[in-house]
Amino acid sequence: MADGPRLICASADLTEGGAGIRFEVQWYGETAPAFAIRFRGQVRAYINRCAHVPVELDWQEGAFFDADQRFLICATHGATYEPLTGVCVLGPCRGRRLVPIEIDEVGGEIFLRASG
Repeated sequence: MADGPRLICASADLTEGGAGIRFEVQWYGETAPAFAIRFRGQVRAYINRCAHVPVELDWQEGAFFDADQRFLICATHGATYEPLTGVCVLGPCRGRRLVPIEIDEVGGEIFLRASG
């Protein structure tokens, strides 16, 4: 049976280059941490797992951006990711990428896209 869209947060909860919103998804049959951020007006979501070592990126809950709010950064090893693509541009996993999560922004709300 297909799952319908699931509300993650209000659009206003994601500010440009600001704190991300954490949520959980089913990934390969297990519950996995994920997050959503806003960058250049666009909302993106990823599994909260570094492409280098399987650790969560944020050093404090929702703190995914670097000091300049230009890149997502892993607090453990400093792997640096392009926010719109999830591609690692600097660090130990250069060229690899974060796992994207399909989301939609509709009517002032962010939804996890329906599956199935």
